[in-house]
Amino acid sequence: MVLSGAESLQRNESRINALNVFPVPDGDTGSNMNLTMTSGKRELQKNQGQAVGKVAEALSKGLLMGARGNSGVILSQLFRGFSKSIASQEQIDAPQFAAALQHGVDMAYKAVVKPVEGTILTVAKDTAKHAVAFAKRNNDIVQLVQEVVARANESLARTPDLLPVLKQVGVVDSGGQGLVCIYEGFLSALADERGSAAENHIGAESAVAGVFPSAPSAAVGPPQRAAAFQPVSAQSKLETEHIEFLYDMEFFINRKQTGRTGLRFDEALFKGMLARDGDSILVIVDDDIVKVHVHTRKPGDVLNYALPYGELTEIHILNMREQHRELLQEEQGAAIAGAVPIGSAEELPETAVVEEAALGLAVSEVLTGTPADALSAEHAHEWAAFGLIAVAMGEGIRSIFLDNNVDVVLSGGQTMNPSTEDFVNAIETLPAEHIFVLPNNSNIILAAQQAAELSGRSVTVIGTRNIPQGLAAVLAFREEESADVNAQAMNDAVLQVRSGQVTSAVRNTSIDGITIQEGDYIGILEKTIVTASASLQETCRELLARMLEDGGELVTVLTGEQAKSSDTAELTAWAREAFPDAEFEVHAGGQPLYPYLIAVE
Repeated sequence: MVLSGAESLQRNESRINALNVFPVPDGDTGSNMNLTMTSGKRELQKNQGQAVGKVAEALSKGLLMGARGNSGVILSQLFRGFSKSIASQEQIDAPQFAAALQHGVDMAYKAVVKPVEGTILTVAKDTAKHAVAFAKRNNDIVQLVQEVVARANESLARTPDLLPVLKQVGVVDSGGQGLVCIYEGFLSALADERGSAAENHIGAESAVAGVFPSAPSAAVGPPQRAAAFQPVSAQSKLETEHIEFLYDMEFFINRKQTGRTGLRFDEALFKGMLARDGDSILVIVDDDIVKVHVHTRKPGDVLNYALPYGELTEIHILNMREQHRELLQEEQGAAIAGAVPIGSAEELPETAVVEEAALGLAVSEVLTGTPADALSAEHAHEWAAFGLIAVAMGEGIRSIFLDNNVDVVLSGGQTMNPSTEDFVNAIETLPAEHIFVLPNNSNIILAAQQAAELSGRSVTVIGTRNIPQGLAAVLAFREEESADVNAQAMNDAVLQVRSGQVTSAVRNTSIDGITIQEGDYIGILEKTIVTASASLQETCRELLARMLEDGGELVTVLTGEQAKSSDTAELTAWAREAFPDAEFEVHAGGQPLYPYLIAVE
């Protein structure tokens, strides 16, 4: 049942992405929900054959740790509440299923600080309310799920009436559509399983079972809404070289075979070494065996760090850039609706896997860097008062954060949102009494907050919604001040900066009275599109003028990979002449998709 729901969601990933309200090249609700559901599916498949309550608990754990973006976090909370409601059950009937849906809605609403109607929350709420009422008079589980699907579709069709921006653009809510796809997968599995039987309960086998029809699914959402544009893959807009930590590594350390070093394994120290040039860090210690997972640019250094602790076995090194190139080649040859997620080792092509037996060299011959036992362990064990984690894409922006007190920069932002687990791993890595997290994207805040709660550490998430706000917060941080004083100063700094972004439209649309053609440059002030034009200079100038309407002392321009030096020089020359009272700074940000990010203070 769950596998069928996950497959239905994956099959429709691209179409859900295409429901993004803004015509920017990073509409990734479908991708975030699919990656979240895939994580839950993997955890669930490890727990088949148990009671339905245990199966739901495993699914919830996987969703929680793999949650990406707002839609993914909300989805994880819906199933977290669902699983808690049936935790002690061997099997469930229709009333229990309906009650679990309602419990999930209650938990999801609590997780969101300011719930917005006309979103996935509304679809889940309307559906659960109807399910509870229906189950009071009918105990047929298949008929109940049929009602769930019907009411979910009705609620989805009403989302434009509740959220004006959806009606303006002519789409239904993307997160709500993803939830409908999951419910439709549930129904497909139950209806297929029933056959001639008349069971009115869901057991563990039914909960896990999947149905994988060969025919493509029906079009997502009302046809008149979805037919206006074609899905655009966010991955197709991302250059392969933007994958910073390109090597996905997994291996085991056998502590029984420590050799001459006999070095005591310090988990915090080891994670700190991996974090120097890596992310997605996972270290699991089980007696004398240590499992390690990391994304890194320097696999040789990682192996060097591990060698003093024991013998290395089952070494796997995956090249994620190679996977991305293959994905792009597939998209060029055919329309792909459900790409393999980057960083998913289990679904990479076999040619991308390097087994230790196929390396052709002894391990010592491929190692570079400083061996771990040459480091000063006693200094590494000292805990700092504060640690800072930020999210960014672009080598220039990453360097700016690292040069200004940030300890860990997670790759992500407008695309490839970090998961809850990514944040948890980063938090666990830092040897600090109190940790500040800067999500730097409104779609990442919930995942960061969820990770802070799960970590059990002293963590403050500063609600930075973009890179300019994140940089303002970092510059306001003072090592000598208390956590409370720093939190206040950083939040105050966020309020003092106005943020602008310039990118290219991926489809024709009209929003807030602005007509936009595919390929136009659009200027976004905070969360609102304020200008669009075929001319990059015209769009940038109009955006800057709007940002400086109420004055401004310092204007910081971060150039993206698509920005040309001649365009930047022309823009800054015009700006300095048009706004002589403002000081202008230009830095190479290197961010993808957005030629210019602009901050006004």
